Amino acid sequence: MKRAMYIVLIAIATAYLAVCGAMFVFQRSLIYYPQPRTVTAPESTMKLHVDGAEIVVTIRPHAGPKALVYFGGNAEDVSGNLQSFSETFPDHALFLMHYRGYGGSTGHPTEQANHSDAAALFRKIHEQHAEVVVFGRSLGTGVAVRLASQYPASRLILVTPYDSIEEIAASAYPYLPVRWLLLDRYESGKYAPGVRIPTMIIEAEHDEEIPHFSTEKLLGRFEKGVASITVIPGVGHNDIGTSSEYRKTLQAALQ
Repeated sequence: MKRAMYIVLIAIATAYLAVCGAMFVFQRSLIYYPQPRTVTAPESTMKLHVDGAEIVVTIRPHAGPKALVYFGGNAEDVSGNLQSFSETFPDHALFLMHYRGYGGSTGHPTEQANHSDAAALFRKIHEQHAEVVVFGRSLGTGVAVRLASQYPASRLILVTPYDSIEEIAASAYPYLPVRWLLLDRYESGKYAPGVRIPTMIIEAEHDEEIPHFSTEKLLGRFEKGVASITVIPGVGHNDIGTSSEYRKTLQAALQ
């Protein structure tokens, strides 16, 4: 009996370790879902050469001091926003960054690569535009918060943000030692206290991807008076952009 129980325990432990190993090896395929680019016109495309990769940026040039740089979700073709952003932000030059592996950008996406590419893009934009709005959605909010804490952005917009990917993953997989397995953590809450510019957080009322507690926790990380939050009623994580209230809130964030 003891021998049989010992064999069962060994089998369970082996299976558990195998699951942990698989999650560690394939974790980035669960975070990143590269998408092709739908807007490919040369006049709407910029190439940014960084160490080890060529980053594609969908653009709408506009003369003047104002610009907006956008970091999208983990399964988003950011070029699909070009028309709507052009209408919503008519006075801003637009720069929509395709992560490595997305939209023709070379390389593979990782947290560190996304942050270093975002910083390189910001520096290039800031050479021509004194006022740069940093805008992130979903996964991209982690890129945006860190960037805004380290570079002289003018405003920060966060749509469906989170406090950390680690916290969300631990909630989704409570039976796994996520803390020890996760490579890309996107710890927005760690960088939020360093943000000193007006910040608008936009939350979907029925967000099925980002838990409300995580967004609220992030809000509490900012210094008092820096961040405000607006909840868009009746929408979820993926259809928030269909709401007329969403566009009004984006426009209000820059006023």
